[in-house]
Amino acid sequence: MKKIIVAPLNWGLGHATRCIPIIQGLLDNGFEPVIASDGVALELLKKEFPKLISFELPSYDIEYAVKGKNFKWKMIVQLPKIISTIKKERNKINKILEAYNFDGIISDNRLGVYSKDVPSVFITHQLNVLTGNTSWFTTKLHKKYIQKFNECWVPDVENGQNLSGKLGHPTELIGNVKYIGPLSRLCKKPMPIKYDLMVLLSGPEPQRTILEQKIIAELEKYPKKVVFIKGIIEKNQTKIEKGNVTYFNFMNSIELETTFNESNHILCRSGYTTVMDLAKLNKKAFFIPTPGQYEQEYLAKKFDREGIIPTCKQEKFTIQKLDKIDFYKGFTNYSKKITWKELFDLF
Repeated sequence: MKKIIVAPLNWGLGHATRCIPIIQGLLDNGFEPVIASDGVALELLKKEFPKLISFELPSYDIEYAVKGKNFKWKMIVQLPKIISTIKKERNKINKILEAYNFDGIISDNRLGVYSKDVPSVFITHQLNVLTGNTSWFTTKLHKKYIQKFNECWVPDVENGQNLSGKLGHPTELIGNVKYIGPLSRLCKKPMPIKYDLMVLLSGPEPQRTILEQKIIAELEKYPKKVVFIKGIIEKNQTKIEKGNVTYFNFMNSIELETTFNESNHILCRSGYTTVMDLAKLNKKAFFIPTPGQYEQEYLAKKFDREGIIPTCKQEKFTIQKLDKIDFYKGFTNYSKKITWKELFDLF
């Protein structure tokens, strides 16, 4: 069997979770996927695929701003460290390729994980990288790295109604881009509604904890049944019931799929992986974008403007705002059948 490295960026859980259907697609088509990442992204995929070989890559070890207004400048200050880590992961991948016989690479937003010796794929929904008045620079820099790969897979449709908007649809398209359709590990299933509200958290600290504390305080005024998934990947799953709220530290894909289908409304970040999951499941939700993350703020505004999902800023959220959900149409099914065999012909 041909061995393919699958390497998601460790930035929240989204990059890792959207690699799950890719890994499963590789397995179903006779390939041997090998996981390469770090931190919670690596831990999540090891839990999902405990029998697969895995490698640990250098961590970007990004420090995130407490205040959203400082997010961009905090990232700019750390740019030399990010570039240094890209070089380190490039060296690590080269050493892995020298030691083992691999036939291809699929990198989800890890800019240094490619090789001139084997076919290399980059996955991103951000061909335009929004950073305010510096978007032209970050997009140009991103494009430079993308062109080092044989192909760039965008998890969206190319034409018509799409999920990524201007993020994945630049005015000037890069030559190696393929639109493969939205990626989701979840499936819509007919199940009785068990929870009125599902809270799903993820993303970088300290913002994940800040939002968790705010929502917990607001839920004291919410009388309906709630399931709360904190998005904290630990060795063992924990379940705590407090009044009408059931808390989990994390769920695996099967548990998460069931809980999504059993929940009436979803309260979550507006990360692109979550957007793809909601679209696949035809769910109604409320978005609270991570403060300072231009991508999430753009997506939240886009879907609010289109009458699909309501949103508000983190500091302005109150539980009463969930009443808006019923006045929005929610997602319809944007899913497109992914032709894995054709995609994997590259290898």
